[in-house]
Amino acid sequence: MPPLPTRPLRAVPEQRRFPQTTPYATGTTTLATTPDPLLEPAPGTLPDEDDDDALRREAEAGESSRASRHWWDRNADEYQDEHGEFLGDDRFTWCPEGLDEADARLLGDPASLAGADILEIGAGAAQCSRWLAARGARPVALDISYRQLQHSRRIDLGRGGPVVPVVQADAAVLPFADGSFDLACSAYGAVPFSADTEQLMREVHRVLRPGGRWVFSVTHPIRWAFPDEPGPEGLTATAPYFDRTPYVEQDEQGRATYVEHHRTIGDRVRELTAAGFRLLDLVEPEWPAGLEQEWGGWSPLRGRLIPGTAIFVSRRD
Repeated sequence: MPPLPTRPLRAVPEQRRFPQTTPYATGTTTLATTPDPLLEPAPGTLPDEDDDDALRREAEAGESSRASRHWWDRNADEYQDEHGEFLGDDRFTWCPEGLDEADARLLGDPASLAGADILEIGAGAAQCSRWLAARGARPVALDISYRQLQHSRRIDLGRGGPVVPVVQADAAVLPFADGSFDLACSAYGAVPFSADTEQLMREVHRVLRPGGRWVFSVTHPIRWAFPDEPGPEGLTATAPYFDRTPYVEQDEQGRATYVEHHRTIGDRVRELTAAGFRLLDLVEPEWPAGLEQEWGGWSPLRGRLIPGTAIFVSRRD
């Protein structure tokens, strides 16, 4: 199925909110909440990321957001080609260790999903949302990358079934009314790429109804102390765990093309509680026997020695 045509992004002021949620729209809602859109490179002029320099330096919210949108637009095709079989079209897996929601039940009783309004943040091609929809939920898949959401539409059109509603927006500026959702979830989406995750947590709290769960998985923070290598070289700590300086790849002009942010376990807990969440569980999936597939720095060798994923399970009071 050919990709859907793109359309230009429209700047939306941060204070603008929909008067109601948009879970029943059938098209892709484009909401660009990245600051200073006129400063972004024109389509077709993005630098070759193979020549980018990698370093640790500060990167504020606007720069991080722009870099993430461009990087995922540029790499969505390769990502889906490489990992699409593992992710499936309608599988809800939390991590490279292969922990599935069908088994973990981190969102609660599966029977409670039917009829629930659920926001998936950093949804990519909306595989998790499709799994939720098959259980009677009413998901909305949100991602900063339009190209990733095009892959969601490609999968839906290829299957010939219901279309997952998708929204393009920055997770730190959610374009939904207060109390719009019963649950929010994110499997390695958005949280590590956001410069202001305190704001992101407040936004998720705002759009959830009282008692709603917020469950998200990220690279286990201890991994930041180790090289991102699947072999023996990835088993020796080489960087301070407490160094929160972002990892940045930048072009020759010094513009960030990829940004990832580090927070410690304690930082995440404090962000959640400050936003009004109660931490219910912190899951550190063990590497399963029989899984020999590598995914970047995730490998059987490393997975059996140090944790690769942290899943935070919380509830809005």
